[in-house]
Amino acid sequence: MNDTPITTIIVFYLVILNVLTFLLYGIDKWKAKHSRWRIPESLLLGMAAVGGSVGAWLGMRVWRHKTQHKKFRYGVPAILVAQIVLLVWVVVNYL
Repeated sequence: MNDTPITTIIVFYLVILNVLTFLLYGIDKWKAKHSRWRIPESLLLGMAAVGGSVGAWLGMRVWRHKTQHKKFRYGVPAILVAQIVLLVWVVVNYL
């Protein structure tokens, strides 16, 4: 893969976004256990949709959070698969 500045920026974006998403799932789990204000589900799913699907999936597994909600149990893996397909398509066609 050609290491262009745009590639570096995208990788940096995805790493930061996935770490942040992973942490948000952990924070929301903590808040749930302590009866605190919760992070909206739309934000948790939105973070997965804009590139944080790996962090969301890991957050669900590590923190055991949102695993019983169908929109998370099926939605996050579906988003992850779609993003992997998109990534493969971009790599095959443009790099």
